[in-house]
Amino acid sequence: DHVHMLISIPPKYSVAHIVGFLKGKTALYVANKYARKRRYKGYHFWARGYFVSTAGYDEQVVRRYIRNQEKADKASDFADLFNRSY
Repeated sequence: DHVHMLISIPPKYSVAHIVGFLKGKTALYVANKYARKRRYKGYHFWARGYFVSTAGYDEQVVRRYIRNQEKADKASDFADLFNRSY
């Protein structure tokens, strides 16, 4: 339901330009590759908007955070099974 990326953008490009490019290209790729499995309407694969942070964290700290997100998300999903109220 979301993506973490660590990228370096040359100063001549805006963040909005790069995010728009990435979202556009990946949406087309997914639509073409998985056309039969498509579960979204039209070509609206990504949600509107994005979050960007340039908070000055050490690059290795950010890399470690991103690398460990899959484990953290799985643990959170498992914990949510027991915290849901039906």
